[in-house]
Amino acid sequence: MQISNAQSRAIAHGAGPAMVLAGPGSGKTLVITQRTRYLIEELHVKPQEILVITFTKAAAQEMRQRFCAVCSSHGVTFGTFHAVFFGILKHAYRFTSANILPEERKFGILRQLLQRLPQEMLAETQDEKELLSELAAEISLVKNEQISLENYYSRSCPEDVFRRIYRQYEKSCRAQGMLDFDDMLVCTYELLKTRGDILEAWQNRFRYILVDEFQDINLLQYRILRMLAAPENNLFIVGDDDQSIYRFRGAKPEIMLNFTKDYPDAKTILLDQNYRSVAPVIRGALKVIGENERRYVKQIQDVRGEGQKIDIQELDSREHESLYLVKCIRKSLEQGIPYSGIAVLFRTNQGAGPFAERLMEFNLPFEMRDALPNIYDHWIAQDIFAYLHLAHVGLDRTEFLQVMNRPKRYIGRDSIDAKTVSFETLRTYYEDREWMLDRIDRMESELKLLARMTPYAAINYIRRGIGYEDYLAEYARSRRMKPEELFDLLDEIQQGAKPYRSYEEWLRHIEDYRAKLEEKRSAQKTQEDAITLATLHGSKGLEFQEVFLVDVNEGVIPHRRAVQEADLEEERRLLYVGMTRAKDRLHIFYTRQRYGKAAEPSRFLDVLL
Repeated sequence: MQISNAQSRAIAHGAGPAMVLAGPGSGKTLVITQRTRYLIEELHVKPQEILVITFTKAAAQEMRQRFCAVCSSHGVTFGTFHAVFFGILKHAYRFTSANILPEERKFGILRQLLQRLPQEMLAETQDEKELLSELAAEISLVKNEQISLENYYSRSCPEDVFRRIYRQYEKSCRAQGMLDFDDMLVCTYELLKTRGDILEAWQNRFRYILVDEFQDINLLQYRILRMLAAPENNLFIVGDDDQSIYRFRGAKPEIMLNFTKDYPDAKTILLDQNYRSVAPVIRGALKVIGENERRYVKQIQDVRGEGQKIDIQELDSREHESLYLVKCIRKSLEQGIPYSGIAVLFRTNQGAGPFAERLMEFNLPFEMRDALPNIYDHWIAQDIFAYLHLAHVGLDRTEFLQVMNRPKRYIGRDSIDAKTVSFETLRTYYEDREWMLDRIDRMESELKLLARMTPYAAINYIRRGIGYEDYLAEYARSRRMKPEELFDLLDEIQQGAKPYRSYEEWLRHIEDYRAKLEEKRSAQKTQEDAITLATLHGSKGLEFQEVFLVDVNEGVIPHRRAVQEADLEEERRLLYVGMTRAKDRLHIFYTRQRYGKAAEPSRFLDVLL
């Protein structure tokens, strides 16, 4: 690959800070590896004095391999932030890998802490896994943002509950002599801040620091980096503010946007050539991202020349969308594009379901970059199944307990002691409370009605007749969620039930789908030539001959949770990342309706339509 003038300027940068703005397909890995070689061979920097930091272990390994292919020198340190910082802690405190808290143990500690809480402190939670993930993410955010615990307002549970869990979690980790991944950063920061002698030793060791994907950096990582780079400030950062898509993990695009304020003498170099995509894809992506106000403005040149224009299609419904997707993929395969050259990208993991199901129906091989969730395993689906099973099969105690207070009927667990529930026994238990007898009578009649309905009609009745939607809305408020997120899931479950005339027929389909999904997960390990299904987040860093962006509708992207301007700009960056995965062909699909309700194309498409 011929080195461009911009790449040459970046590679040959001498001492002092530099910021390289590297857009999609601009050859940033080449710049980092060639600059590392240049420092050693041309500027005679000792390899041991060079540190190259990446965000993933795989990226660090790739960078090392690429460097070894162009330079025979040994001693350069390639590593992730966590690996480098843990190395510093090992020297200071003699830590070993046994001191690192594995993720499964972390979740085990949090699970125990939740179980010890008095029931009244926590709202009823259906999905413990979901809550644990949210708690872990918030604990990580507090540490990385160095937020005072008293000033942090939790999104997943009441403040007093979160603070109690946080303190007990920290106490448990310390008692076991364990560090979680965020502690590696916190402890490194505290060590270097309080021990000037140790800081100076590491400053002398790593005189030249190169950072890849700098747009993904968080506040704590940046503070440590600034300390290590001082006083020489040979800090060479490479990244693209337009691809900063991890705010939910604590990444701050503002750090890159303010880099030249922190380092006024920093040289800024734009890698202004895109070697990946054809011109229409580049032009379209730049139109979309150009609507963001807080960004570095970039003029990007295409290298590959003109190609097919972006294909934007309006489809009637998600059913038509998935069928049209299959039609397009088959046409591409006939034209010689391999399965592995095709990607289908969507906003959230849950959005994969209808497309995965359709690809399985037509025996088109695919692999998931992210774990493909089975919508029927979600607790909301399990509630629906419990209601229908009670109506069609019998009053199983476990299933009755699951939904008897969804919505709230105030039936106590102590009123049910047999394996099979009897409404007569319940009436006897509550015979002195007439208002409870009315609720029990109503539930019995509701189940009788459900037994006579098709699955689609039954779900509709559970939602609106029985009041399950009201229950979900109340649950969403307690968890500080938008109820529409749960309603969307209900919509998808209900839509999936529409073709089936009986509960038994629908259940057979669900079991068949589950079996195919398991088969797909097993086959994925040996499958080489396959279509890629990925979230927009999961697609970052990848490239494909042909990319399909599906469900590009308002409320999907931008996601309905995105309300603040900063959130909307991040959503636009997410779409930009998806668009720039395409080398030759880019398709964008949106639908006129979702689950029988009118839908609008994403506002981000206004500049393209």
